[in-house]
Amino acid sequence: MGPVPLLGAHQSVAGGLYRALERGREAGCEAIQVFTRSSRQWAARPLGEDDVRAFAAARAATGIRAVFAHDCYLFNLASPDETLRRRSVRELIDELERCARLGIPYLVTHPGAHCGPGEAAGLAAAARSLGEVLAACRGYPATVALENTAGQGTQIGARFAELERLMSDTRAGDRLRLCLDTQHAFAAGYDLRADVGYEAMVAELDATVGLERLVAFHLNDAKKGLGSRVDRHEHIGRGHLGRAAFRRLLRDPRFRDLPMCLETPKSADPDDHRDDRRNLGVLRRLLA
Repeated sequence: MGPVPLLGAHQSVAGGLYRALERGREAGCEAIQVFTRSSRQWAARPLGEDDVRAFAAARAATGIRAVFAHDCYLFNLASPDETLRRRSVRELIDELERCARLGIPYLVTHPGAHCGPGEAAGLAAAARSLGEVLAACRGYPATVALENTAGQGTQIGARFAELERLMSDTRAGDRLRLCLDTQHAFAAGYDLRADVGYEAMVAELDATVGLERLVAFHLNDAKKGLGSRVDRHEHIGRGHLGRAAFRRLLRDPRFRDLPMCLETPKSADPDDHRDDRRNLGVLRRLLA
């Protein structure tokens, strides 16, 4: 078959950033996604040189082939509240600095929510925010990978045309990349379940954002139906997307060698890997 996707899952950094790599190996991952700081708090512990060295050593020891990060959930780059928008920009810059020091090439970032003023205002605010981030991080080996959203509430970025506009309107936006979430795409109205819908989605993505800017996937089944605009993940093959959608994606030669990480439900115990192993097993059987 030749090159295949790098399969993995989001892993906890409890006990140290390096522990995410060890947990990834234990769960059977070839790729992992991590938070470089708390995902639910503004306060962030400084990243020390000991953290950087331990992460590099664990990466070499575990053989994890691809690592990318996800930003804090509190950020809103599209906020009409200027204080929140500026704070989000400052903290996103800090996260990119962390990624650069850790050797992580991509920081997955939600475009944000307009919170009332409308999609156009939200896209303009997010483009301004991202331009400020990229200007502050000029020359960094790490960059932002925007994540498509489910379109829940006032989220922007559910449709590929919105993401393309955001990238085009961002100063130095050619540096932006994309992480595609399967559940978000399905909730936004892209039907991956049959050949026609899947190919239409890929064609639209290529015509707008461009397939060359796609650097990673989040593999999640959907608790809610097509076009629900609800962000609720389910185990692979147990939701509305079903196994056929993932078989088609995994076997698509256009996406060989890309990291594809689970964000499916699992135990609160960071060292309980049963759910990740089960979902990775399903994916590997579909790929084979």
